[in-house]
Amino acid sequence: MSFLEKKEKKIASRGVPSSESLYFPPYSDVRKFQDNTETPTRNLWNLDEVIDFVFPKKYQEKYHDVSLHFMKILIAKVHLEGKDISAFLSEKNVSKATFYNRVLPRLRRVGMIKIERETIVPVESKRKYRPMRISLSKTFGNYLMKIGDSWLAVVDDARSRKE
Repeated sequence: MSFLEKKEKKIASRGVPSSESLYFPPYSDVRKFQDNTETPTRNLWNLDEVIDFVFPKKYQEKYHDVSLHFMKILIAKVHLEGKDISAFLSEKNVSKATFYNRVLPRLRRVGMIKIERETIVPVESKRKYRPMRISLSKTFGNYLMKIGDSWLAVVDDARSRKE
């Protein structure tokens, strides 16, 4: 059977699932980050602007607001335990399903937070439980810096070969 005769059934692609993507608006729509000679400016984006790449306010306003409030608390405390998360959810009137099924997994997947669990087995009850501890992670920044640095190297290499 030749290559052309083999027909494999494939599922039609519908693109990248939204849960696995970042939002990059046109660079003209974000606060200026480079000058006219493509030199980066020294200004920094605030937390709201950074969260907008993960949960765009334009399309996911509820998730954006929940993640922004959560990250502000996490930045202030550096790490959070289960009781802190429960207090946050009740104080902000956030659904557990929204937080644990949408917001938290996405923040973890993009590398903004780190979730650790410790298994504890009390001697008297023999029932184990695994309390959650959430902390800030640098993975998000390192990941994007690696992409950016690699692209800059490609452009510099191409320009140097042209000259």
